[in-house]
Amino acid sequence: MEYILPIAQVEINIILIFLLSLFVGVLSGLFGVGGGFLMTPFLIFMGIPPAYAVPNEASNILGTSVSGSTTHYLKGTLDYKMGLMIVIGGTVGTLLGILTFSYLKDIGRINEVISLSYMYILAILGTFMLIQGVSEIDKARKKIVVKKKLHSHYWIHGLPFRMRFKKSGVYESAFTPIIIGLIVGYIAAIMGIGGAFILVPAMIYIIGMPTKLIPGTSLFVTIFVSAIVTVLHAFNYGTIDLILVIILILGSIVGVQVGQKLGEKIDSSEFKTILALLILGVGVAIAYESFIKEEETVVKKTINLENLDKISMFILDYSKDLPTFYGLTSVIIAVVVGVGAAILRNSFSKWNKSRIEKLKS
Repeated sequence: MEYILPIAQVEINIILIFLLSLFVGVLSGLFGVGGGFLMTPFLIFMGIPPAYAVPNEASNILGTSVSGSTTHYLKGTLDYKMGLMIVIGGTVGTLLGILTFSYLKDIGRINEVISLSYMYILAILGTFMLIQGVSEIDKARKKIVVKKKLHSHYWIHGLPFRMRFKKSGVYESAFTPIIIGLIVGYIAAIMGIGGAFILVPAMIYIIGMPTKLIPGTSLFVTIFVSAIVTVLHAFNYGTIDLILVIILILGSIVGVQVGQKLGEKIDSSEFKTILALLILGVGVAIAYESFIKEEETVVKKTINLENLDKISMFILDYSKDLPTFYGLTSVIIAVVVGVGAAILRNSFSKWNKSRIEKLKS
């Protein structure tokens, strides 16, 4: 089912993008990782320019983060105080990232930088996950139990203005979560990812937060960072495409729910190795497309705006006339869909639990 995106002005296959988003969502729910580092390259491979793929995937991440964060809020597994401190740094980092994005866009190097960034990050992340996955399989077979030291001391722990985070049970400098948020926000603004691959390890090994509070707090931070990225990209560049955002959010949220259910029933240790190989494969594909494959003369299909349907024309005019409100509309859609999905899942879980208890009695 082919459709012309009114903002990006490229032709896409709606069903294919939905299925890809669904697939990435399942992986996110199954392994507890953000899907931005996979979905953004997939969008680029499908012909969507990186400058459009990044902000639209940020909107998608916003929707899934709202859904996941709401679920953790209902469970009480979220540290607001720690999250807000990280958000302060994340806000500054996002603004700096947008300025960097603007500079790279102005000099015509943004596509190259995004491709290079993904190539290196996917190579590092994929290698790490592959080593970890193989190690877990080996330990499981040999029945080896390793005690891990979760909280080491680094220079960052010597920073002033220490404060107590009661929910997490840690006594830490206010600058520690702020610096972590700064790095996450900067990367999110340029690459359109949630930054969980940095945030989660930092929460475990640097801050020393309890494991049960990490997913919810990480998603809570991602909500604010992704929302700022979405609005600023809409205002500065007009690159948010509501049609694409809706397709991505619907696919991801459904996929995450499926992935989380599968994660409760199967041991994902062996699947981590498969995911690692997939990540490495995407990294190699980006390297090939960017530096090895010979450049081809691509004749860009001219999009006749008069052929767009009424909804597409409305979106196009809305984005040009009221860019800030347009960006906020994307945020609102993501929040509403995310909260709605979380409430539905929570209600279904309660109903299913009640049904099982009645059958037992």
